[in-house]
Amino acid sequence: MVNETLIAAQVKDLFDNIRFTAKPEGLYDPLRYMIEIGGKRLRPTLCLTAYSMFKNELGPEVFEPAVALEVFHSFTLLHDDIMDKSPLRRGKETVWKKWNEDTAILSGDVMLIDAYKRMAKAPAQILDRAMDLFSTTAAEVCEGQQYDMEFETMPEVSMAEYEKMIGLKTAVLIACSAKMGALVAGATDAECEALYRYGYEIGMAFQVADDYLDAFGDEKVFGKPIGGDILNEKKSWLTVRAMQLAPDKKAFMEAFTAKAETPEGRQAKISRVKSIYNDLAVPEAAKAEIVRYSRRAMDAVSGIGLKPECVEVLRNFAEKLVGRAK
Repeated sequence: MVNETLIAAQVKDLFDNIRFTAKPEGLYDPLRYMIEIGGKRLRPTLCLTAYSMFKNELGPEVFEPAVALEVFHSFTLLHDDIMDKSPLRRGKETVWKKWNEDTAILSGDVMLIDAYKRMAKAPAQILDRAMDLFSTTAAEVCEGQQYDMEFETMPEVSMAEYEKMIGLKTAVLIACSAKMGALVAGATDAECEALYRYGYEIGMAFQVADDYLDAFGDEKVFGKPIGGDILNEKKSWLTVRAMQLAPDKKAFMEAFTAKAETPEGRQAKISRVKSIYNDLAVPEAAKAEIVRYSRRAMDAVSGIGLKPECVEVLRNFAEKLVGRAK
């Protein structure tokens, strides 16, 4: 198996040297911008990691599919930022804010096309399966986003509904990344499915951790202002759990939906809602859920014949992804 340092170096090289069509600049500059502002690159990293478990080196046949996964993810963020009216992404202006909404929509469209062009370069012997996996996942991500938008107008969301939404919006693309690497490497169907399940469970843990950190993280580490979900009245895992536990749901929702027009008012709202979360032991419940999903991820890849060092790499990947919230 290729070690984690070499995988990280390969991912960096892929995105340092990524190329998009030169002109018209107004269409393709936003693509370059989205890649330049970076991110965790967890999806291509997981793809290469899964591939390397069945190969002794990183073959070029996996590079374009790995890049495709990140380009697709960046496309979803570009359009999500328009829908959420988010002014910042990773501390930088979002595309719609830096250019305009029309540019962001059109550049997002061509970014999706670019992702498909790259995925179409998967090895011929598995191309049909790779494209089917990628297309199914892409549709599921859109379904998850639709559910997320519908939640905004629903007075209450059940935990089952919330889990279905994050499973589609977040977890399936991480699952696809793990399975794609194994698929390109020639792994068996059972091995591919085990890695898909690992990626799905880790994706669920990752989203719960992200929800937790939005309220209780360190802003310098988290990379964006704390309390955004509260101010935007976004139904996160914490909100759904609080609604399950609150003895007075009406009082909680009054605090959660209270108007906050000034900086002082916004801080007061965040503090009030976090206080309710603490009173209901919601942060502790979120941490327990992250651990539960992480264990399920490791259970998925136990007993399928992976070498101990491969299992340890998957364990380390999971810990890096969600460890800051545990």
